[in-house]
Amino acid sequence: MKHRKPYRQVQLWIALTGIACTLGADPTSAQQAVPVIVKKAAIDRFVDRVEALGTLRANETVALTATVSEIVTDIHFEDGQRVEAGTILVEMTSEEEHALIEEERSTVAEAKKQYDRVRPLVQRGAASTSLLDQRRREYETAKARLRATESKLRDRLIMAPFAGVVGLRNISVGALIEPGDIITTLDDDRVMKLDFTVPSIHLSSLKTGLPVVATSPAFAGRQFEGIVASVNSRIDPVTRAIVVRATLPNPERLLKPGLLMNVTLLKNQRDVLVIPEEALIPSGRDNLVLVVDRSVEPTLAQGRQVTIGGRRPGEVEILDGLQSGEFVVVDGTLRTRPGQPVTVIAVDSGNEPLARLLNREQKGTGQ
Repeated sequence: MKHRKPYRQVQLWIALTGIACTLGADPTSAQQAVPVIVKKAAIDRFVDRVEALGTLRANETVALTATVSEIVTDIHFEDGQRVEAGTILVEMTSEEEHALIEEERSTVAEAKKQYDRVRPLVQRGAASTSLLDQRRREYETAKARLRATESKLRDRLIMAPFAGVVGLRNISVGALIEPGDIITTLDDDRVMKLDFTVPSIHLSSLKTGLPVVATSPAFAGRQFEGIVASVNSRIDPVTRAIVVRATLPNPERLLKPGLLMNVTLLKNQRDVLVIPEEALIPSGRDNLVLVVDRSVEPTLAQGRQVTIGGRRPGEVEILDGLQSGEFVVVDGTLRTRPGQPVTVIAVDSGNEPLARLLNREQKGTGQ
């Protein structure tokens, strides 16, 4: 509300200017040039930002359990240890299975000998083909029984299905575990999945490959960059939102599953005309800027109506009403009226602190 007074002054001055022109007076003849700071309107990369909250998940995660009821005989991991795929984590009682494997291996060896003995006899006609078929069947059956026994032995070995980090150990040596008992967890945290919901109004612009930036209070000042990996196939009929999944590289293994993160989705990247937000002069539903043409004398502030688009901290997108390369007033808009002569005491290039530019302005006004 505090900004209405200057705008009413601008509108009043415009009205007074019209009266003066009607009477044949020059509204700028007795006016003193106002010192201002200007900035050049330039083309810049602009994106629309969608804010959301998301939850981290491991790229691959599993709760390791047993498939048989047996007693734990050995544990080969510690809490939080990193393991490779195929690493044996837990051994259970398996003396019977080892004995059966030795028996089946002996049976396989004997069946192979009988098969190899009959085969040359059949080639010479000294034995029937049916006998060779019988020996082959016995040999194949023995190998199948050996594979079945080896499978039973593997059921008593808990191995890592993929490389990752194990969680807390929930068992001890000598404990009887049953199917469904959780031994530990295993997470592949080299890449993290970040699931977050986005209002369905953004559905048309959602696609894989869009960049995202995630932050968390647990890592103050740290940003984690990733991309959209997939978009859910369904919209929630209650919230009218859709779940988006992004992937975040995690080379330092800082991110943990279950962590809540603030997500910024960057969509609709484009090159547009951008000016500082302080150059805008709202007037009802319209927006004005003061344009300065430095190539003519006297230098006058020209009021120009513009159409704005998206915004970002300190800057605004201009869709219409301004051209790239034109200078707009960024400091001095409240004391400058359209058509009034101005003195450009500094050009804001973005590389010089504002305090130094304002110091120039004070010198220019004799303060």
